[in-house]
Amino acid sequence: MSILVLGGAGYIGSHTVDHLCQMDYQVVVADNLATGHKTAINPKAKFYQGDVRDKSFLNEIFQKEDITDVIHFAAFSIVPESMKNPLKYFDNNTYGMISLLEAMNENDVKHIVFSSTAATYGEPKQIPIKEIDPTIPTNPYGESKLAMEKIMHWSDVAYGIKFVALRYFNVAGAKADGSIGEDHHPETHLIPVVLEVAAGQRDELTIFGDDYDTKDGTNVRDYVHVEDLAEAHRLAMEFLRDGNQSNIFNLGSSNGFSNKEILSAAREVTQKEIPATIGPRRAGDPSTLIAASDKARKVLGWEPKFDDVHKMIQDAWNFKSKHLNGYQDN
Repeated sequence: MSILVLGGAGYIGSHTVDHLCQMDYQVVVADNLATGHKTAINPKAKFYQGDVRDKSFLNEIFQKEDITDVIHFAAFSIVPESMKNPLKYFDNNTYGMISLLEAMNENDVKHIVFSSTAATYGEPKQIPIKEIDPTIPTNPYGESKLAMEKIMHWSDVAYGIKFVALRYFNVAGAKADGSIGEDHHPETHLIPVVLEVAAGQRDELTIFGDDYDTKDGTNVRDYVHVEDLAEAHRLAMEFLRDGNQSNIFNLGSSNGFSNKEILSAAREVTQKEIPATIGPRRAGDPSTLIAASDKARKVLGWEPKFDDVHKMIQDAWNFKSKHLNGYQDN
């Protein structure tokens, strides 16, 4: 019995694969390596290179391997890019989900844990955000992920494919030993961009907007450590294996940190000056996203161990220090 991890060569996927391997699960990784890195995959896992939209590729894996559960990370996730090229996101994300569920149904695989997002909520009506709050995305990325959730819901109704959608907020950190971490090209996420400035690879940080209705005018986000997130995916899979019904959970630290607070923390951790300037707002960016994650804690038994933002930045800095140019340094 094996777990198929789609997108298992990516940032969150590789940490989840590593966690599952440490827990002695049999893991199969499928990734097209468009944004992932083969060297990030735990060597205990079996690897197939291919695309989630290719149903014949998926059927080949299901027929060769004894797959009982799927964990799905194979989606594009850059908000500004989704605003400029929405069809790319609906093609890869939404159509990819249809292809995957068709293959799962044909091969009688009935459990899927899905990497969803807080972007499904859009501009929240209240903070912290609860799973029952309205979902009105403000960008095509969030819209595509919400569509994927709805497709899973109706596949459950029609075919009995049970799902857990994990809506998480900003992910940060790395494995503590610095062996795997975050490596995107180009990098758009705040903490790794800040660390690129600290490492001398960028001249300065641009903070997009300082006129939001927040404590210091900059975006506020809920950060969750990637290692805590990896554990949550395992717990969600075990939740489905125990015979539970489909469900949706927020994952976050329940603490909000502004962009300026992240910058200040990074300066403390790295002991670098990190020059920064204020730029215009980015289209599609909500002002504040903070999760109410008590449901995941109560139902899944999830207990984040690394919810201090300094710890997240320190672990990310450990990876950056060992891999100045990312995995191409391997």
